[in-house]
Amino acid sequence: MNKSAAASPFHPRNRHQGRYDFAALIAAHPPLADKVRPNGYGELSIAFDDAQAVRLLNQALLKLFYNLNWQLPDGYLTPPVPGRADYVHALADLLASDNGGAIPRERDIMDIGCGANCIYPLIGHAEYGWRFTGTDTSADAITAASQIIASNPGLQRGIRLRRQKQAGAIFTGVVHKNERYHAVMCNPPFHASAAEAAAGSQRKVRNLGLKRDTPLNFGGQHNELWCEGGEQAFIGQMIDESVQFADRVIWFTSLVSRKEHLPALRDRLKAIDAHQVRIIDMAQGQKQSRFLAWTFMPPAARAQRMAR
Repeated sequence: MNKSAAASPFHPRNRHQGRYDFAALIAAHPPLADKVRPNGYGELSIAFDDAQAVRLLNQALLKLFYNLNWQLPDGYLTPPVPGRADYVHALADLLASDNGGAIPRERDIMDIGCGANCIYPLIGHAEYGWRFTGTDTSADAITAASQIIASNPGLQRGIRLRRQKQAGAIFTGVVHKNERYHAVMCNPPFHASAAEAAAGSQRKVRNLGLKRDTPLNFGGQHNELWCEGGEQAFIGQMIDESVQFADRVIWFTSLVSRKEHLPALRDRLKAIDAHQVRIIDMAQGQKQSRFLAWTFMPPAARAQRMAR
């Protein structure tokens, strides 16, 4: 299950191309060494059903490629760093399209549902110097993310966190008066219920070729995994609320895991008269992904705002 050059490519600027260099990763983060073993092909790898091994691997990736110290409390989702980086780079390309083709640096980005891992702000700030506002409904997640920021000198100037305290709201309450953002990004809860999330974990077990009674080591708090109506309902609410902030955000974006949700979401965007809608496809290793982007601003207004 090592990455290989034969897999679908990541974004060209993604640092995580080709196979994992376990020697370099262990040198960057020595605790990973205890989890690295030859796999069935005689190549060094880890057991991807082992939550601790996956966490150590991603800690090593963040240390080696971004010089970041990263810890995550037990029970939270460990984000796959290479795939998360692809969203950041693809978003940078979208912003560049309104900036004469040049990737804008030191711009203001909001991450809806930054979680305890805070992964998009960490990578986005490291790669492009973007200033992030990360939001989450969970006080524990905000506390954990705050500890990551505090453990990395300089991040407090580039990443701020806000708890969404208004039940059922996404933007209201966290976008403050007179604030302007160049983009919003979001990785919404995937599943529509706890039962659906549990079934998804069992599919992961089967895909890894493990026994059905193998303990589930994938982790995740319920707000990371599911919400009523699943990702389609969550993104739909984002779309509805975005109208109120049409003059404060240039591009609203969200990952869409299920391609079949796109037609209904595009219909919803048409109903609110979004000026432009784009679907940005991404090949994240062996997984095909995409994000949906919409804006209420015409190109000239976007270019003027992007230059600020």
